[in-house]
Amino acid sequence: MTKLLGTFAFLLMVANSMAQTKPLSIQKKIDSARLQTDSIRNLPPLEVRSVRASENSPFAISNLNKAAIEKVNFGQDLPFLLQNTPSVVVNSDAGTGVGYTGIRIRGTDGTRINVTLNGIPYNDAESMITYFVDLPDFGSSLNSVQIQRGVGTSTNGAGAFGATINLATNDYHPEKYLSLQSSAGSFNTFKNTLQLGTGLLNNHFTIDGRLSNISSDGYMDRAKSNLKSFYLSTTYWGDQSSLRLNVFSGWEKTYQAWYGVPEELLATNRTYNPAGMEKMDAPYNNQTDNYQQTHYQLFYNKTINSKLSWNTAIFLTRGKGYYEEYKGGVLLSDYVVNAPTNSINATRTNPYTIIDLVRRKWLDNNFYGQIASLIYEEGKNKYTLGGAWNTYDGLHYGRLPYLSSLGISPNFNYYFNNAIKKDVNTYFKWNHQFSVAFSSFVDVQYRNVGHNMYGFDHNAALIVKRNFDFINPKAGLFYKTKNTQYYASFALAHKEPNRDDFEAATNEQPKQEVLTDLELGFKNKHANFEWSANVYLMSYKDQLVLTGKINDVGAYTRTNVPKSSRIGIELEESWKINSFFTSSSNLTFSQNKIEAFTEYLDDYDQGGQLAIVHKNTAIALSPNLTANHSLLVKLNNQWNLNFTSKYVSKQYLDNTQNEARTLKAYFLQDISTSYTLLNKQKWNASINLYANNIFNKLYEPNGYTFSYIYEGATTTSNNYFPMAGSNFWLSLKINLK
Repeated sequence: MTKLLGTFAFLLMVANSMAQTKPLSIQKKIDSARLQTDSIRNLPPLEVRSVRASENSPFAISNLNKAAIEKVNFGQDLPFLLQNTPSVVVNSDAGTGVGYTGIRIRGTDGTRINVTLNGIPYNDAESMITYFVDLPDFGSSLNSVQIQRGVGTSTNGAGAFGATINLATNDYHPEKYLSLQSSAGSFNTFKNTLQLGTGLLNNHFTIDGRLSNISSDGYMDRAKSNLKSFYLSTTYWGDQSSLRLNVFSGWEKTYQAWYGVPEELLATNRTYNPAGMEKMDAPYNNQTDNYQQTHYQLFYNKTINSKLSWNTAIFLTRGKGYYEEYKGGVLLSDYVVNAPTNSINATRTNPYTIIDLVRRKWLDNNFYGQIASLIYEEGKNKYTLGGAWNTYDGLHYGRLPYLSSLGISPNFNYYFNNAIKKDVNTYFKWNHQFSVAFSSFVDVQYRNVGHNMYGFDHNAALIVKRNFDFINPKAGLFYKTKNTQYYASFALAHKEPNRDDFEAATNEQPKQEVLTDLELGFKNKHANFEWSANVYLMSYKDQLVLTGKINDVGAYTRTNVPKSSRIGIELEESWKINSFFTSSSNLTFSQNKIEAFTEYLDDYDQGGQLAIVHKNTAIALSPNLTANHSLLVKLNNQWNLNFTSKYVSKQYLDNTQNEARTLKAYFLQDISTSYTLLNKQKWNASINLYANNIFNKLYEPNGYTFSYIYEGATTTSNNYFPMAGSNFWLSLKINLK
């Protein structure tokens, strides 16, 4: 780490000395050359342009630039940087936004939200969950974010079944810089970030980097987080091409807080964390999740002529880690098939002996592949041909590290299986401009997905080999007048099941999900005021949902339901009232329904499960109303205040629409302020304060439920993930130019 900082410091000094010692005539030539090439370099990179929707696309999109990201980037995870965009609900296991977090858009969960980093897939290939905790403080390296709600345009990676989040770090920084940010917050939360860049060296090279460290005790009991990350990007800039290498990594150690709080404890012991509590004398002190993920990305962009440009990138994502947990009162035979016989105490080696143990569940995976796109623009037409291939190779294994006293070798593997998933896609996009006001968009994607899973931790003998072929067409129209833009689009999308879905009986293997998405909208713009409306109809076939059904190894599994839908309207406004006040808000009304499904309850009286048919019920964790409002007060050139409010209506914990299984509605208010301490030509400094949930609202944005029949009565257990009450962040940032 010290060597890395030393290298950056040396390069900064070299860049500074070069700029100061060149003769004036040479410097003018360099400046002239930069003016000719900077217009190319400042364009969005091709790997981003190929998967993002343009401003004239017929889709519901939200764009955040670097300045907007910096305003909300105090140290919380990425979902919390996006929480005030339309139709978004976020949650945090630790209750503070640090550590494990989640995001839902239009009610759809993270497994159905496609996420890319510079066009490269980021969703976990097997579970399709996006573990933002693996990239601590990644927001500090972002230059822009685009959220596409609905199916959106064709992209790489997992299918977009509710939204797409495109994250971009690749940018051109021609001037050298150094930035230091330190933040401190409630619950012993600290963040320190160092960012620096060489600027343009010898008219061709830039190097940018970041080091970050975040730690927090968390709101929940023992929900500590220790997060570290770095980001390094070096680029060669030619007049018509660029070659960029990104290497970035995140390491996280978090105490587990993913079990939730039982409903009966919410009022009296709101921060209760059951993780590690199987240990009798005290909570197990190392009930932790430990994981490191490192990304290698190599991009080549080429502008062939004024009409034709192309790019390609190869990538490798390397991940390895485990979570450790204490298990009390388990059968030795469940973990050790061949019980040891050389122990002195024979009773302790009996396979039916009840013991306490510590286990570690490991993931060791490589995810690698390539993306490419070719863009041709001529006259009224723009064509994009793109695609990608990737392979996920993942080992799953469990170890028992501390059973040597029973004659069992350290780190004994009690299960070991691997999985390989291959994904190939190609897409063709065509934008046609009929006139200055009227344009069309056509997009067709072919995607092939192949799964090979050689056993599961609960079912080593289950071998799954499945192959899926998807054709995903999209089309839309866009029309604009002087002040108003209108659009309409239609899209069809398919999505494969995730790893857990396949762990079912061989005659109950899951089917692919299908989504038909219709979007209609307009945006009206004036000098100081703009507003927009978007109506969506998302119709699902064979959506996978939890029904309480148990698979053949005793685990709850998702089941395809024939028909379900999400219908809603999204409204947005932005109004610059005067030089002091700016108002912005968004509002989403929706109905989210399952036409019919069968609920299964464990019946401990009769054995087996009781089936209950439900019709026209609300989809779980899908609020009918979300709303955000922000009032920015610019007191002067140095001081800004921002008042933010968020409302989320009642949500159901499962798909039965049972009023006893709900998350209550909540209404939150935050205040943030930014004050510029100094603003000099070569450097500036600012201080920022963020007061979150200022009225100390006790609320839970996430939870789960299960029910069973015992002694003739149905018992329901609701479990919640509470968020912290009033909490604060204070940040100091210094920028050197």
